[in-house]
Amino acid sequence: MKVLLQRVRQASVTVDNQVVGEIGQGLLLLVGIEKQDTDELAARLVDRLLSYRVFADAQGKMNLSVREIGGGVLAVSQFTLAADTRKGLRPGFSHAAEPERAETLFATFVDRLRRQHQPVATGIFAADMQVHLINDGPVTFLLEL
Repeated sequence: MKVLLQRVRQASVTVDNQVVGEIGQGLLLLVGIEKQDTDELAARLVDRLLSYRVFADAQGKMNLSVREIGGGVLAVSQFTLAADTRKGLRPGFSHAAEPERAETLFATFVDRLRRQHQPVATGIFAADMQVHLINDGPVTFLLEL
């Protein structure tokens, strides 16, 4: 499981010209699910994400988590993060989880996020989504377990 975490001032997801999820200050999470990923791995990643210190404290150092600032979380499934890009001119997706399994695991991931933190918004799994964001910093990290 890979999560591209972006610290944002605001972010939203639009499907068919309708906003389906939005947050103010917080984290935009682009989530890639691979074949070997499990519910336990998703749970560990949620715990880590919610405690990951990427927001500035009073001294301007990244010492605060999204929990500590009361920020929002916008989670968007993005299977392209599971791409194999090591060779050739076209990405391969043999490492990506099958759509049914990925959808179930993404739902588990989001459910755990919502049980531990609010607000949490999402896109729509497998939809053609437009993601709008104001990246703060920019601060972007790729988290993998």
